[in-house]
Amino acid sequence: MPPNHTLYRLGAALALLAVLALPASAATWRVQPGESIQAAVDRAAPGDVIEIERARYEGHVLVDKPLTLRGINRPTLDGLLEGNVISVRAEDVTIEGLIVANSGGDTYYQHAGIYLYPGSHRAIVRNCDFSYTLFGLWIEKVEDVLIENNLITGKRDFNSPLRGNGIQLYNTQRARIIGNNVSFVRDAIYVDVSHDAIFRGNILHHSRYGTHYMTSYRNIWEDNETYYNRGGLALMEVRDQVVRNNRAWGNSDHGIMLRTIQDSVIEGNIVAGNQRGFFIYDAYFNELRGNAIIDNIVGIHLWAGSKDNQVERNDFIANREQIRFVAARDMIWGANEGNHWSNYLGWDRNGDGIGDVRYEANDLVDRLTWRHPMMKLLLGSPAVQTLRVVAQQFPLLRAPSIVDPNPRMEPNNPDWSQWRGRYFPRSE
Repeated sequence: MPPNHTLYRLGAALALLAVLALPASAATWRVQPGESIQAAVDRAAPGDVIEIERARYEGHVLVDKPLTLRGINRPTLDGLLEGNVISVRAEDVTIEGLIVANSGGDTYYQHAGIYLYPGSHRAIVRNCDFSYTLFGLWIEKVEDVLIENNLITGKRDFNSPLRGNGIQLYNTQRARIIGNNVSFVRDAIYVDVSHDAIFRGNILHHSRYGTHYMTSYRNIWEDNETYYNRGGLALMEVRDQVVRNNRAWGNSDHGIMLRTIQDSVIEGNIVAGNQRGFFIYDAYFNELRGNAIIDNIVGIHLWAGSKDNQVERNDFIANREQIRFVAARDMIWGANEGNHWSNYLGWDRNGDGIGDVRYEANDLVDRLTWRHPMMKLLLGSPAVQTLRVVAQQFPLLRAPSIVDPNPRMEPNNPDWSQWRGRYFPRSE
């Protein structure tokens, strides 16, 4: 056989192998009213798409292969108040455009609207509504999950301790939780032993905590809004966090809790109208910069020896108590750039924007108001202001305090006034 024929056959064989190596095109299956979603899942091949037409489908669905479940005009999957509505036990599953309703209500079995079991890596759940589910999503030992633009409402008739969490992350890596609206659950987002995640653009309200972190590292929390919860954001036993440009307002206890936290950046947040703006406990080597702490009962409650934190260019405005601080010695904030304090009584003779007299948060007047709350009615009176000046002149009367040597005369946030009056609603 001539050599060119051999080359031709070899080339044809290679071309055939290349074609055979290409993945088969995904098939699309259509589920119509009255048909079984589970039957469609069972007959589909990995990589197929199952489109579900608008209707109410009762029962439960187990997805055990890589598939896409896509709702057409928002069909409802009704779990009939038993178990998980959808259980996922495969990688590369996408679920979108569904109403997921009526999971079981047993916290022992962690019933969820969608349960992503260990190994369900790269799952995507987006544009779904979760209605009357115990846990909206339970995500366990999963990598690279995307949970995006979902509306999650829990079993609001349950007492708060008996509800599940809106989004529960346990032992996950690189999750992306973006643009979700979560309410009437125990904790809107609960994060446990989960690292390198991004939480962005979520709205979390009417729950115990907007979000609750435990033992989780290197996460980013930015541009989220937490309101009308008991606590907005609780970071507990964590490190290497970025908490940036969030809004925590109208929470009945705290806006942002920093408890046993190290090496983290908390910057650009609005914390307004809470019982306590920040509650800081056992926090070391963190940076708090450019936050606006406005119209809280207590601006910052600092406790348990929290020190070695850099606190610069924050605005403390119209808090009934700017700082609640009890310690054996002074702590310096604003050593480099200073913070703004709305109750600062000093002056700026050279016009550089920095007060000529240092600011002290816990002076004699503050201590008296803690002991005798009715004194707050006189805080604007000349007598109380005179007492404050006298305490500065006679150091024996002063207590250890947060001291700012460079108080800024003007706030960093020019729009701060819109955040006044954002209080937790209390019945009369």
